[in-house]
Amino acid sequence: MSPPVEESAPDAHSVTMQIPAIVPAQTALVVMHYQTDILALFPSVAPTLLSNTRKLCDAARARGVSVYFAKIHFGPGYPEVSPLNRNGQGIKQLGLFVDDQISPELGKQATEPLIIAHRASVFFGTDLQVRLSAQGIDTLLMVGIASTGVVLSSVAYASDADFRLFTVKDCCYDPDQVVHDHLFSTAFDSRTTVLSLADALRLLD
Repeated sequence: MSPPVEESAPDAHSVTMQIPAIVPAQTALVVMHYQTDILALFPSVAPTLLSNTRKLCDAARARGVSVYFAKIHFGPGYPEVSPLNRNGQGIKQLGLFVDDQISPELGKQATEPLIIAHRASVFFGTDLQVRLSAQGIDTLLMVGIASTGVVLSSVAYASDADFRLFTVKDCCYDPDQVVHDHLFSTAFDSRTTVLSLADALRLLD
């Protein structure tokens, strides 16, 4: 009797091949909070994050996938910040997100929408969902900084809104690496298809 043959684990390529194809006209890449004030907080990782996300943006553009940018922004004096909002109070004390811009390294095109949000989620209080629905978009690739903030809040909303979701781990960042990794293996994995940058570029090829 022959000994049982152990099944080998699938290699990365075979796992990637199981990712269903996208329909470019029904897909958008949503780049969240890649803005100068935020990248300045993380100078040691900013160049890599910007390089990764520029590659993703360019691949999406080449494939005909819409690219949306979202930034958190407040007026002078922070009139949009409620005294009841603890996160907002922290932002106000730091004096951020009044005069900054989308990081120019990403090459934002004039035709690419910019969503202005006053809360962590890029959907809360914005017209993003209306814009996406009007274009017939039902699939989102989502990247952003930070994983515990905008990415978590926005993925939770988009999942509840029945979008088909992908997250690209190499284009997201959080200063707490343990929590970052945990989110991608739990909350994001249960709501999205988690991709490496290499996976995402193959998806957009």
